[in-house]
Amino acid sequence: MLLQVILEGLGLGALLALVCAVGIRKGAVGMVHLYSPAVQQRCVKLGLTTHEKIKRNSQLFKAVCIPGYIGYVLVCVYGINGAKGFAAGFWQLLVILSVMNLIDRFLIDGYWVGHTNAWTIPGTEDLKPYITAKDKQKKWLFGTMGMAGIAAVLAVLMTAFIH
Repeated sequence: MLLQVILEGLGLGALLALVCAVGIRKGAVGMVHLYSPAVQQRCVKLGLTTHEKIKRNSQLFKAVCIPGYIGYVLVCVYGINGAKGFAAGFWQLLVILSVMNLIDRFLIDGYWVGHTNAWTIPGTEDLKPYITAKDKQKKWLFGTMGMAGIAAVLAVLMTAFIH
């Protein structure tokens, strides 16, 4: 079962990478809502986007991705794996979300954003690294504590819903 749950986490990580690839398909400015306010402001100043487009893309990203990711993990854990009760649901949710978090931290943020030009927005190169050490600390903290909290809330809700 652990291997299956890890594979499901890899699937969620692949889904995240796909969302990112679609988001930057016409250039990284398409995902500038994920960048710091300084980068966003520079993009507006350079005429690459507007504050309204940034806000709309951010809202669209949240409206599609958050429910999509939650739906994915719930289908995997409760639909496919047949978890019953809090403990079975919690550990599976936590593993899937943690695998996705590791993919996000190491492959997407660490390698793709940090070591390729795919996420470079012309005219903002002086603002690199786009993900600062402080940002990385916050992401690691949320990725560990946050994912555990999300897994717990979802497991509680699903346990109440199933019973």
